[in-house]
This record gives sequence, C-alpha cells and structure tokens, in this order.
Amino acid sequence: MKERIEIWKDGEYDYPLAFGFRPNLREYLLDDGEVHPCMIVVPGGGYAVVVPTEGEIVAKAFNELGYNCFVMTYTTNQLMREPLFDRSMKDLARAIRFVRKRAEEYRIDPERLYICGFSAAGHVCASVCNYWEELTDETPDYAGISCRPTGAILSYPVITSGEFAHKDSFKFLLGADIYDREDDEAKALLERYSLEKNVKETNPPCFIWQTVPDDLVPVENSYLYAMALKAKGVRYAQHAFSSGGHGLSVPNEDWANGRFGEPYTMEQTFELVNAIRTNAIDVPPEVRDQMLTPPPAPEPGMWKPQPNNEAVLWPELADRFFKGL
Repeated sequence: MKERIEIWKDGEYDYPLAFGFRPNLREYLLDDGEVHPCMIVVPGGGYAVVVPTEGEIVAKAFNELGYNCFVMTYTTNQLMREPLFDRSMKDLARAIRFVRKRAEEYRIDPERLYICGFSAAGHVCASVCNYWEELTDETPDYAGISCRPTGAILSYPVITSGEFAHKDSFKFLLGADIYDREDDEAKALLERYSLEKNVKETNPPCFIWQTVPDDLVPVENSYLYAMALKAKGVRYAQHAFSSGGHGLSVPNEDWANGRFGEPYTMEQTFELVNAIRTNAIDVPPEVRDQMLTPPPAPEPGMWKPQPNNEAVLWPELADRFFKGL
C-alpha cells in the first residue's frame, strides 16, 4: 500500500466523529527525476464516504499523461450526525498548501498544481475554487502559500442546492434537517454552498465533465456552474458525454474489472466501524447492524460495467485544456 502522508499535525485537526482518523495523501510520483505538473485527486462519496473507485485509477491515468499525483482522503460525515460545513474544504486547502510547500521534494511545478474532484468531491473542489481567498491558514509553516489551484477538474460534480440538487450530499454536509428548516441560517447555508451562485472573477479555470443521462447528480449541475463561470469571465471547458451513468471514474478496462487499488480512502469509515464495534459511539441498532454487516457477495450473472469509449477520453481532454491555458 502507498505510504500515508499526514497533512495535519497533532492539535491542528478536529472532527467529533474522526475516532483517530486524520485527512491524508497518498503519492503517485513519476520516477524520472524530472519536474512535472501536479494533480491532487479527490474521490467522491456524497460527503458520507471517500470511495476507492476514484482514487488510484485516476492518479495512474494522470501519471501516464506526465503528472505527479496525490490521492486525498478528507473528512466525511457517514452518520449524518455532525455537519461538515467548511471542514472538507479546509482539508483540501491544506493539502494544496502542503504539496505546494514541498514542490521541490515532490518534483512538481507549484504553478501547475491542479485538483480533480468527483461528485461530492467535485463540490469540495469547486468550493475551494470559489472561496480560496477566505481559506486562510494560521499555521506559520504555510504563511504566504496560496491554496488557489492552477485549475480544477470537476467530474460529474454536485454543485447546486436548488432544483437539481443531490439533496443527500447537502444533508451530510450541512445537517440532516437542512431542507426542513426555514430559518435564516439554513437559507444562508444553502445559498453559500449552492456554488453556481458564488463564482468570482478570481476563480481558477475549470474543466467540467459529466454524462447527460447521469441518474444520481443531474447534468444540470454542470451546466449551472459552467454558465456561472462564463458570466464571470472565468475560462472553462465543459463536456457532456452522451452515455454512461454516475460514478464513471476513468471508465477503462481496469475500471470495468474493478481494479481500483487498495481501499485506503475508506480509512475514516474503518475507524467508525471499529468505534461502533467497541461501543465507543452509541448508534441505533439498525445502524449498528448496517455498519457491521459485510455486504453480500455479487451474484453470478449480475450486470457488469463496461468501458465507456466516449467518456474514457476525459483525462486527455483535461490535460489538453490545461496545456492551452
């Protein structure tokens, strides 16, 4: 398994349901001694988990395109009990500063540092794009180091809290009752995290891709963010592929055959399961059963995903977009 790289020191990180977990990076560096652009890969999971299907396989795709890469595991809220608010956004901002500070060590060009987020992690990445100027870091080690990425890839991103929202993502992010409340605080939170409403002229360039028939996060999320970028004069590219569902990652043969690498992105979930097993946290019996019961083995003949020969091109298209900036 790839070495775990801590981005928060003792005393710097706090989340009530972490149970010893701290956000971290795994490195995928090219071994040629040359300086390369950098891609920080941020897998999705609805702000509930960090899925392994959008981690190593994506890093390896960008290795092939000449990037030194990192896969990030950030804070999530699997029990929908402790709202995240800016927590995941701050994790990514620290990761950007962490890598940029060590650009020489990691043989990366700090002026070509990109982020790539999927689904709810697309929301994390777009949040950093919108709010990077607010995301200050009081740690002296990072004084003067910007968390503004050079560019961002938003892959089937969660964007809006409105008509086309993936509401569960916002419930994990802002609280299970966020759509039931009518108070001013709830309205302000939904407004702040509806990212198409908060794009600024200072946003970095974005490459956005999604499939039109996405059955979980409506493709309108991508359209709304693209239109907001256009209105603010921010350079972007948008690709809406004609086929494929949600969660395509890099839909090549490895993806179709489940070759995603080690499930290290599930670290916080593993810690939570252990906390439930040892009664370190009190949960309802049905939640305990759900969390402690292994998933059933797939039945023979179940549908097997197929490579998508159209959407599989997105890493190369994104690379060409960034090279043209």
